[in-house]
Amino acid sequence: MLDVPKDSLLDLPRITLIGGLQLYVENYRGVKEFRDDLLRLALTQGELQVHGKELTIKAIFPAEVVIEGNISGIQYKE
Repeated sequence: MLDVPKDSLLDLPRITLIGGLQLYVENYRGVKEFRDDLLRLALTQGELQVHGKELTIKAIFPAEVVIEGNISGIQYKE
């Protein structure tokens, strides 16, 4: 069998947190809400909530978003 990552095969999000300062999210579907203390991203199934202070969207692409700021929590909701 091929060793294909499940996030690619099943269209699941890949989330990479660098300290509490930067967050990469791949395979997201769109921005549902954005404030300087909360970012809600639509996923294929559910949503991802990013909590913090002074949150900014550093880069946004069709399949990838980069968030910076003082990230205090990440929550996945189905």
